[in-house]
Amino acid sequence: MFVSIEGVDGSGKSTQARLLQEYLRGLGREVVATREPGGTDLGERVRQLVLDGSEMAPWAEAALFAASRAEHTAEVIRPALARGADVVCDRFIDSSLAYQGIARGLGLEEVLVLNLTVVQGLLPQRTFVLALDAATAGARRRGNPDRIERQGDAFQSEVGRAYTSLAERFADRLELVDGSLPPDEIAAILRRRVEDLL
Repeated sequence: MFVSIEGVDGSGKSTQARLLQEYLRGLGREVVATREPGGTDLGERVRQLVLDGSEMAPWAEAALFAASRAEHTAEVIRPALARGADVVCDRFIDSSLAYQGIARGLGLEEVLVLNLTVVQGLLPQRTFVLALDAATAGARRRGNPDRIERQGDAFQSEVGRAYTSLAERFADRLELVDGSLPPDEIAAILRRRVEDLL
């Protein structure tokens, strides 16, 4: 099983990814929990560059995320799936579609083609998008904001609208979940939704 969890920064993705992996491990399943950008040495270096580095052109940003995703898919996700493990990923291809393709205006189709090419067509069986307004998500974030978080609430609102658009377009794969619910309620919803994938 391959699932990803998406949403604006501060929506609770990382918490829900952790709770879902704990649930699956409790069922006796092997689970690979990973994140993007990251998951590999190259991915962690890209993460530092795109989140903590200086400003960059939107296509440079999209290309760096795609490079990280190519390595992550080849080195972590495909091998895990091949041996029968579950993969729970904190962000995957839909982040690039929402942030770079739509919110940064690079074009949904263009960014989709780039990313489908680098992952050789691999998509999660189910993607959960934690829908939460930008102001609430922003209030939840702790610590120093990264380069993308510093874009502000207007940009995050655009990303939120992009995720809603993606959920409508890819309704067979993406599912919106109310991110304002208590974490345990969201976790229960996700557990029920993955039952048919087990």
